[in-house]
Amino acid sequence: MKKITLAATALAAVAALALSGCSGGERGGDAGGASDAAGFAADSTIGVALPDKTSENWVLAGGLFEDGLEEAGFKGDVQYAPASNTVAEQQNQISAMVTNGAKVIVIGAKDGKQLGTQLQQAADAGVKIIAYDRLIENTENVDYYVAFDNFKVGQLQGQALLEGLEARSGHAAPWNIELFSGSPDDANSAVFFDGAMEVLQPKIDDGTLVVASGQTDIAQTATQGWEAENAQSRMDSILTSTYSSSDIDGVLSPNDNLARAIITSAKQAGKDISKITVTGQDSEVESVKSIMAGEQYSTINKDTTLLVEQTIKMIQQLQKGEEADVNDTEQYDNGVKVVPAYLLDPVIVTKENAAEAYANNPNLLEIVTAAQ
Repeated sequence: MKKITLAATALAAVAALALSGCSGGERGGDAGGASDAAGFAADSTIGVALPDKTSENWVLAGGLFEDGLEEAGFKGDVQYAPASNTVAEQQNQISAMVTNGAKVIVIGAKDGKQLGTQLQQAADAGVKIIAYDRLIENTENVDYYVAFDNFKVGQLQGQALLEGLEARSGHAAPWNIELFSGSPDDANSAVFFDGAMEVLQPKIDDGTLVVASGQTDIAQTATQGWEAENAQSRMDSILTSTYSSSDIDGVLSPNDNLARAIITSAKQAGKDISKITVTGQDSEVESVKSIMAGEQYSTINKDTTLLVEQTIKMIQQLQKGEEADVNDTEQYDNGVKVVPAYLLDPVIVTKENAAEAYANNPNLLEIVTAAQ
């Protein structure tokens, strides 16, 4: 099984621009992480450093951490780095958390390649680090990683694109598609993209899929900052240069925010969005509405509630001096070490299975039910 070595070739190329493989088969066993027999006080401060509020899920995660840490008896220090700021703000926040006595710091990295100094400071102070959702790279001072299985997310996105093309395009292969990936400063971007391309590349090679723009490399497909306007601008350019007199059948979009921007671009170009398959991720409210309206084809449900709950469970285990639960000790090589990980399973969502997928999410289930 190949490790997800994020500092290797693909990300090296992407670094020249600007986010998230393994084979997706064998998984690590239920091994524990490094022992922390000493533990710490039950009312200790726990830091949570999140990247920004550009995604619904980051906003939701912050609120869940505030409530969940308080309920667990900890003092939560939850902070966001402003979207308009550089990684320096998050670096400063993490340093302050160490100085203020945090025993564990949960980090959703704004740029996972630029936290080495702060994590060394944390290690010197005996602070445990949990990388949340995004792997932190090029440092040995990451104790755990908790996330949904992001390589599988990419695989599911590739699978959804193929299924949607057959169901929506109105014609047999070959199908014209375009590829989008996330921000180069987010380690997850390459993992999502690699997972999707494991599914899509054989179909590109055999002619089932045609990337008419020729833009197939992750450096070409990247979306700086996960910003919707950057995706829409690139889609505008592709449609003008490549599809002025031909149809586009599908777009691999790595998340919902970018998917909606891509759909807006296609609509403004006069394309029939009901015949175009656009993937997504995160189950954002507006995208669930779009799916039920027959526009966006799919999203991925990564229940933030479950991810935060698992993270807090790991913090409670560390507090007691126990090893934190992990279920993968092979995949996530950050360039210096393989980080012990706890991975949750993502779920693909289309209009057909939305009610079942959101059965435990009253807000989204209400949207789905109202549209049926």
